[in-house]
Amino acid sequence: MDIIITGAGKGIGFELVRCFTKDEANRVLAVSRNVAALDTDDFAKSKNLFLLSTDLTDESSMKQIVSFVEKNHFKPAILINNAGILVNKSFHALTSDDFDAMFDVNVKAPFLLVQTLLPFFAANAHIVNIGSMGGYQGSVKFPGLSLYSASKGALAILTESLAAELVDFQVRCNCLALGAAQTEMLSNAFPGYQAPVSAREMAGFIFDFACNSSKFINGKVIPVSVSTP
Repeated sequence: MDIIITGAGKGIGFELVRCFTKDEANRVLAVSRNVAALDTDDFAKSKNLFLLSTDLTDESSMKQIVSFVEKNHFKPAILINNAGILVNKSFHALTSDDFDAMFDVNVKAPFLLVQTLLPFFAANAHIVNIGSMGGYQGSVKFPGLSLYSASKGALAILTESLAAELVDFQVRCNCLALGAAQTEMLSNAFPGYQAPVSAREMAGFIFDFACNSSKFINGKVIPVSVSTP
């Protein structure tokens, strides 16, 4: 099975790479701006791991991904749009650059990547968009996270729309709205807070969902939260 994971250089994405590469029958393309943590002796032993260092907000990155996919006859059965960015600022201090940064990474990059990969997906492929409880309607909202939450809300609606759009392509799409998991991003949002779930534990849940749920679930935004935060 071929898998693409974005935001794979650290946190939950890094742990997802660990989960998927354990099965030697899988081929994993790990995409991140910085893949240094994956380029270690531990992961280097994984002959089924391919690293791509690129900035998904640069549309030329899509050409790099297509080049890899075509060269390696890669047919993604799972795409996990995990890359994300969070700027923690009071609403009055936010800038248009902050808006562009968060929407470019959290919404536009998944849009472009799915569109780019449409000719290459395996039959019955599963797209898993990694959202946030901040973008889940009716959830508790927090000061400083307005644009981040808005971008994740947009990703949730995009997910529901993609499920309808991609029926003829035999591709299913779901969004996991994550609650608190111990990552660098969580520490940025809530300094000093200790999450009840580790990045590795959350990755294990996402791994199982990505592999086993698309037969039963499509177009859903699912809260995955013990606490928020």
